[in-house]
Amino acid sequence: MITINFIASHAGPIRAKGQIGQSLMEAAVAAGVTGIAADCGGLLTCATCHVMVTAPFAALLPAADGEELSMLAFTATPATAASRLSCQIILNAELDGLTVELPASQY
Repeated sequence: MITINFIASHAGPIRAKGQIGQSLMEAAVAAGVTGIAADCGGLLTCATCHVMVTAPFAALLPAADGEELSMLAFTATPATAASRLSCQIILNAELDGLTVELPASQY
């Protein structure tokens, strides 16, 4: 298990646990994190699991592929250079302590 920190302007910091091999979105949903809607369940068709990954963790992730980049164009809160879809982030030991900011809205 690893620790994940979600920073939500509407609710303050939320600390959760995630399993190695699980997506960040799955860990957020399992922990009941508000602010991750995950309407499509991780099928990369909705962009409602948008997060902004903080340094130094952003550099530890593989680059977003074309499909993810396309979906980031449809986020309710405008995407930034740090934006990712949490369904595309697979947790590993190197990401222990991962900190992500949640957007003001997923809709």
